[in-house]
Amino acid sequence: MADTAASAGGRNTVLVATGILLSRVSGLIRQRFVGHYFGVSAVTDAFTAAFRIPNLVQNLLGEGTLSASFIPVYSRLLGDGRDDDARHLAGSVVSMVGIVASGIALLIALLAEPITSVIAPGLEPATHDLTVSLTRIIAPGIALLSLSAWALGVLNSHGRFFLSYAAPVVWNGAQVALLVGAAVVVLDSPLRPEGATFDELEQLVHALAVGTLVGAMLQFLVQLPSVLRFVRPLVLTLRRDPDTGRVLRAFAPVVLGRGIVQVTSFIELVLASLLVEGAIAALFIAQQLHVLPVSLFGLSVAAAELPAMSRSEPDPDGLADRLGGGLRRIAFFVVPTVTAYVVFGDLLVGALFRTGEFGRADELLVWLVLAGLALGLLATTASRLLQSSLYAVGETRLPAAYSVVRVVVALGVGGLLMLQLDRLAVTAAGTFVRSGSLPAITLLPDADRVAGALHLGATGLALGSAAGAWLEWWLLRRAVVARLEVVPRISSHRGTFVAGAAVVAAAGLAGRLLVGPLHPIVAAILVGGVAGAGWLWVCRRQGVPEARLSLAAILRRGQADKSDSSS
Repeated sequence: MADTAASAGGRNTVLVATGILLSRVSGLIRQRFVGHYFGVSAVTDAFTAAFRIPNLVQNLLGEGTLSASFIPVYSRLLGDGRDDDARHLAGSVVSMVGIVASGIALLIALLAEPITSVIAPGLEPATHDLTVSLTRIIAPGIALLSLSAWALGVLNSHGRFFLSYAAPVVWNGAQVALLVGAAVVVLDSPLRPEGATFDELEQLVHALAVGTLVGAMLQFLVQLPSVLRFVRPLVLTLRRDPDTGRVLRAFAPVVLGRGIVQVTSFIELVLASLLVEGAIAALFIAQQLHVLPVSLFGLSVAAAELPAMSRSEPDPDGLADRLGGGLRRIAFFVVPTVTAYVVFGDLLVGALFRTGEFGRADELLVWLVLAGLALGLLATTASRLLQSSLYAVGETRLPAAYSVVRVVVALGVGGLLMLQLDRLAVTAAGTFVRSGSLPAITLLPDADRVAGALHLGATGLALGSAAGAWLEWWLLRRAVVARLEVVPRISSHRGTFVAGAAVVAAAGLAGRLLVGPLHPIVAAILVGGVAGAGWLWVCRRQGVPEARLSLAAILRRGQADKSDSSS
């Protein structure tokens, strides 16, 4: 029975991870197009700020919040055979989410100018006006993305994990399609943005904003037919019942926890807007890479386990096995990712984004911000699973409280380090220069800003985020031990993972010396391939189950390709 549950959990994890991988890869492709046309510039700052403002509400009412509050109650109803009650609950929740999200979206569109002034006060006037315009275009997508999160909750509860996590592919695809289409119309040579005027770039970024709205609609519509097969007839109602009340009671503390984390990102946006131009864009691009393993290896494990843990009272021994196996799977994939981001992250950034207006200085700045974020990556991914184990037993208040602590630490440490590191800058030639005096307690004066260089203040914000993530992980682990009476461990493989990380670091450092003149894509593939092979070799020799399964999958794939070529 335990083997069957573990096997099902593993399959569901793979489905979630596959869907997320497709989604995130499409997001990176979209970001490559954005970087190609706009680089790390004022236009990118404007789009990033505009995107983040309405994105707050989508995150508050979206996937993570509904997963923690709606899925446990809905899954329990299904497990008890109360299908009619489950269908009524789905109709109540989608009605409430739709009304609230639509109302907030309307307010954001109407109040875009003062909101931008509060959220990003340091923007230049032209960038500020562009941000306001883009925010008004993007805001209506909040309601559509929130409805997509409701659809995800329904599908996950019925054991359908792939579609809802792969659906953002169409969202990213719509943005790329409209951006490239606008470039064909606006620019004489759509693949060469060099020399484009600010007015031309404004037209392109407005097309990109329209793409986010169109894509949000497509993301919801692609899931709707599958949802309606499980929830039919779908009755939209605002009538309260005990089940809806349980969702709302769980919803409030989860929104508080999520809200605090989102407030952090907005305060980081405010702080980044006070730094030298490009800080907002660099922070956002690095976060794109940072969130990839969080979603793939943290969210996929947590999302696959939450419905199963919510259907019945968890057995302590079984829960300990689930947590231990999940944490081991997370560490197996995240530890080499952290090492790669820190040691040769510039090669990865260059391979993904170095094109058009995105040059070597942009690459180095994003790498340093990414390395700072990566230091907290293992804690962030493991915390996802620990939170889900607490949500499964109805404990939503402690994760919310710990989010507050995380935010305070992240902003305190990040703000202090931001001031120091903004005194350092990277030039277009890839060299580092210092300006201003240290230690610093004020923002860098305009007179001390290095012309044509990108300052490193955003890296300080990233380091603060890592510090907060580790504190939150420690607090969550204590709560799991006390509340569930289980001790979540990665088992006996900690030493193996440390040794494997050392091999990845050594391979990365040696590879950097050998691939210097090669194209970034080729260099990243060679260095990453050797480092990955070293990681698998160490873990396979020490008996880590995930290494054996990964090698078996690679061998099966190779044999399949060989058979296809021979036939």
